[in-house]
Amino acid sequence: MADYILYRARGTLLTPLHIGSGRDLLLSYDYAIHGGRTWRLNEEAILEAQNVDDPAVLNRLMQTPPAQLLKPADFREGSPFFRYVIRGTPRSQAEGAQLREQWKDPCDRPYLPGTSLKGALRTALAWHAWEALGLRPERTRLNPNPRFAAQEYERGIFGPDPNHDLLRALHVGDSDPVGADHLMLVNARVLHRSGQMASPIELEAIAPETVFSFTVKLDLALFSEWARQHRLKMRGGDWLRALPAIFNRHTAQRLKEERAWFNGVPGAERVLEFYRGLGIPTQGFLLQVGWGTGWDDKTFGSRLRADPNFLEGILRPPKAGGYGIARGRRQPGDPFPKSRRVVVQVQRAPDGRTLERPVAPLGWMWVEWEEVR
Repeated sequence: MADYILYRARGTLLTPLHIGSGRDLLLSYDYAIHGGRTWRLNEEAILEAQNVDDPAVLNRLMQTPPAQLLKPADFREGSPFFRYVIRGTPRSQAEGAQLREQWKDPCDRPYLPGTSLKGALRTALAWHAWEALGLRPERTRLNPNPRFAAQEYERGIFGPDPNHDLLRALHVGDSDPVGADHLMLVNARVLHRSGQMASPIELEAIAPETVFSFTVKLDLALFSEWARQHRLKMRGGDWLRALPAIFNRHTAQRLKEERAWFNGVPGAERVLEFYRGLGIPTQGFLLQVGWGTGWDDKTFGSRLRADPNFLEGILRPPKAGGYGIARGRRQPGDPFPKSRRVVVQVQRAPDGRTLERPVAPLGWMWVEWEEVR
């Protein structure tokens, strides 16, 4: 019998996906806007094309925003002055505007990091294990350090140390890269239930209908007699084999909560329509990944809300004995989280006003996989 199971996986984006590189791109220095598209600058090629021998002139040019050295005729497909071109433009075109960069490989090709997928898988497994192990939210089991608050719970679920962590048995590879033509510009906002939206956030993102191919390997040796003899054996192998079903149960709970949250939010009808039309697939599973997934998809989520007193306790500010998770002017009993990150559509009204309306959440993906070995 093989000591591992290999799955070939295929993930199809349903909404835009942003996984940040940690870098903010600066208008006129890193990108330019022209003809309804966003052009990522190749700064070195632009400077080299100036063909200047005088070091003093070259020094002045190097202090000039690269976009200001271009002519309208330079904005064409295949030009060496651009690394890639993205459909759409950011809302802000003011001096100093910034754009959050999408994670890519060294050739500027976006891909889905295995670590992002594995993080989403870990969350769903923890949510499932909470019920399977009969856990309850107890303040006495929390670490005083907010960064490691749930450490005891996580060790009880996944294992007491890195050598015995259940996720050692799950290897999720990076996806194959896709072309830069799959990139798009996303104008995002933080949406409150009142319908009010916070300051705009401009993002590079991967467009819906993009398909990622990747592999997942389940290491069965860590559940074998050999592992027991070497004190490496761990529990949870049946959970890993049932990942699609576990994920869909977790997603069904999240869809229920998202539909309830968006119901009645002024202007968010299209987001609510998306969630109402999203059902659990008969093949594969649904998950949300990347920036914009929110608190519920990075914690035990609905499990913690099962005890309102516990939840209120950890939401309080540190000076009141809590962890300071809730920000702003939240009052006890107010819904938490109080906001969502959404894609907004920006339009110009006949009178010149800028109109924005939420149109979609971020990062939803349909994953199918089949056993290869």
